Amino acid sequence: MKLKKLFTVWMRLIGAAALPLVLASCGYSGKVNVQILALNDFHGRLEPPEGSSGRIGSVDAGGGEYLATHIERLRALNPNTVLVSAGDMIGSSPLLSALFHDEPTIEAFNRMRLDFNAVGNHEFDEGMTELLRMDKGGCHAKDDCLDGDGFAGADFQYLAANVIRKDNGRPLFPAYKVRSFDGVKIAFIGMTLKGTPTVVSPSGVAGLNFLDEAGTVNALVPRLKTQSIKAIVVLIHEGGAQPAPAPYNGCTGLSGAIVDIVQRLDPEVDVVISGHTHKAYNCVLGNKLVTSAASYGRLLTDIDLTLDRGTGEIVGIVANNTIVTRDVPKDGAITALIEKYKVIASPLARRSIGSITADITRRRNAAGESALGDVIADSQLYAAAPAGLDRNSVAFTNPGGLRADLLYAPTGGERPGEVNYGKMFAVIPFGDNLVTMTLTGAQIKAVLEQQFDNPASGQATILQVSKGFSYSWSETAPKGRKISNIRLGGAPLDNARSYRVTVNSFLADGGDNFTVFTEGTQRLVGTVDTDAFEAYLKAFSPLSPGPLARISRISP
Repeated sequence: MKLKKLFTVWMRLIGAAALPLVLASCGYSGKVNVQILALNDFHGRLEPPEGSSGRIGSVDAGGGEYLATHIERLRALNPNTVLVSAGDMIGSSPLLSALFHDEPTIEAFNRMRLDFNAVGNHEFDEGMTELLRMDKGGCHAKDDCLDGDGFAGADFQYLAANVIRKDNGRPLFPAYKVRSFDGVKIAFIGMTLKGTPTVVSPSGVAGLNFLDEAGTVNALVPRLKTQSIKAIVVLIHEGGAQPAPAPYNGCTGLSGAIVDIVQRLDPEVDVVISGHTHKAYNCVLGNKLVTSAASYGRLLTDIDLTLDRGTGEIVGIVANNTIVTRDVPKDGAITALIEKYKVIASPLARRSIGSITADITRRRNAAGESALGDVIADSQLYAAAPAGLDRNSVAFTNPGGLRADLLYAPTGGERPGEVNYGKMFAVIPFGDNLVTMTLTGAQIKAVLEQQFDNPASGQATILQVSKGFSYSWSETAPKGRKISNIRLGGAPLDNARSYRVTVNSFLADGGDNFTVFTEGTQRLVGTVDTDAFEAYLKAFSPLSPGPLARISRISP
């Protein structure tokens, strides 16, 4: 009470208007500065990604050792720093991480002191139980701990506001977490896209429901207000894209699912850190900052917030997408981690399995066909029908399942043109089984029409097709009548005839909204897609790029 009276007398003497100056002279301020460092879609790229996947423009970028250094340099600028991820930290990873069920990536981000990771769709690739293991630790149910020293799990916090367990009706992970900086609170809400079940195999999302993104956030805002929280940051694994050529640190004509979500968010939301599309942008939509840092750790979004200590409101925001260049010293702890796992993985990764005559890339032509897509589809048809093509067989593969180009230049000690297991695995890292089924010609036509009905991406998903199969499509034709001139083995597809169709298990279960595949009969589960591609390389090396002549687009 004596202190309170003394403070009252002091205030009368100096005047209330002079208080901010006095507090500032004592080391206090009416403002609090907070730095948020954000990334998304890392996908286990501990080593620098190759080719165009390892550049921002013409600048070589990415690699865990360099990322860690950039983070520490930025962290040193502000003690009030939070490091966050907008999902897909793991899954679809190179062999160095995938061989160990992505334990190396979790351990790397523990060393980088990640604070929060919003779950993305690829966090569910191996199912709920495996994701919970990533969080809590323990050895893999089948493969044990391959590095021999156990696995402690994540030191950071997973967030999953819109992922609800069917068994108890609660979020799989906390919906949000609150951090306090010099007495000012910031809430971080994390979630994945509601369309996760359409882009993950059903086994991966079994036992879970995925709720609307904006609706989930808006329902949490009143709860946060009761805690006197005025600053709200959303980490969401959903995104958009700018038309090419797109500035990595700008915002030109942003479109995609994230735009609608942001427009429906409560006005109390201040910042939206997004991902999923692997695109970069730095936007203001309405009164909200909306960012994305491309993919594979090539960019780091630096967001500087100024908060009013009295009201708790954000009164200033500056954001910048910075390139994770490779001209800085490597972080020693991450280097040691990589080297540890390389010693174990190298014998498998270096094993030579074939060769190629030139780069075989995922780059698609105007019709949506890629040379790599041709080759992978051919390998899957070969696995299902090694005796050769007949007029009853075709294979389809989804373009999203192709995760790296197959490059002629050496990347890790191999000879030019040589393909080792590690290089091959980077192309199709999911380990999906191939499923051969019977579909009628009419059902195959229906599958092709579904290429233009993908609610998760909002864009056409052009399936890659095997040799002997061809068709045309028109984007301007009415829905359900976009496909024409389908031929297999030189003959028109017969709607009433039965055909054998091979796809990976992701498509067989209706992934990417290709639900017609679930209607296939006489289903036969075959080899794993990576094994099929390895066998194909061994049989046909040196392998040439696909012909890019199976799909044609009809101009308006």
